[in-house]
Amino acid sequence: MAKKRSADADHAQLAEGASQTKEAKPQAKEGRPQKPRPPKAPKPAPEEAPTQGTKPATPEAPKATKAAAAPADAGKKKKKPGVPPARGKKLRNHIKNAYAKIQKEGAVPLAKAVSLLKQAKRVKFDETVEIHMSLGIDSTQSEQLIRGTVPLPFGVGKAVRVVVFCQGDNIPKAKEAGADFAGSDDLIERIQKQGWLEFDVALATQDLMGKVSRLGKTLGPRGLMPTPKAGTVITGDIVQAVKDFKAGKVEFRTDKGGNVHAGVGKVSFDENKIVANVTSFVDAIRAAKPAGVKGNYVKSITLSSTMGPGIKLAM
Repeated sequence: MAKKRSADADHAQLAEGASQTKEAKPQAKEGRPQKPRPPKAPKPAPEEAPTQGTKPATPEAPKATKAAAAPADAGKKKKKPGVPPARGKKLRNHIKNAYAKIQKEGAVPLAKAVSLLKQAKRVKFDETVEIHMSLGIDSTQSEQLIRGTVPLPFGVGKAVRVVVFCQGDNIPKAKEAGADFAGSDDLIERIQKQGWLEFDVALATQDLMGKVSRLGKTLGPRGLMPTPKAGTVITGDIVQAVKDFKAGKVEFRTDKGGNVHAGVGKVSFDENKIVANVTSFVDAIRAAKPAGVKGNYVKSITLSSTMGPGIKLAM
């Protein structure tokens, strides 16, 4: 009897276990656990330094970074065109003292102005002495415009290249007088076809102006076209005309504001030479006074060097 009960109990336990396994299966299907990912491969250890006798492996070229691609002077500030570099303290003080001294003097006689000009020199090259005159003319009226030439007693301090358009016997005469180039059709053709302009002054005889007029578009904009007003059309002695321009005959003309500008020598000239050149130029301007000008003809005269301050003249 006892054996029968124990057998029945065993059957009941087996039935309960089977039912539990049947119920657990669908639950396992519903919430299946994810398969674990395989572990990452460990990073390779850095290679040891090669021993003697073995070739080291060539490292791969690194990728170009933005910093490496940028130029070396990327951090530097770029200079703006037309803006001069910053001046040093010593130069600023020198310029300041020179301007203060000149302003204190005001309008000075010519001899003293030349002396002040030499004292204010601050550059190494030989500067050009410039004269600037403000005239009381009406630049809108053509009869009041001034244009001409003046021979300076001591020249302008530089070699002037002169070309003479002439023909016949005038060619050897012009070359003997000091002309750098002299000729007719050959020079005209050279300028027209090759654009040759290696000269500072162009002179022409009256009989050749018909041919030279073809060069108006080339020489006119550069101020090289021969014209009677500037004295570059030769009507008299060709030898004297060439000598005057080679020695330093200066051309002048008024601008739209009624001013005249010209170079009258070099700072390295002796003071008496600069004084003589300036006096000759001012006298020529006063002699060219138009008849229609009323009132004050010469308003102001200023003397300066290429890099120096302007000094007002009392003359």
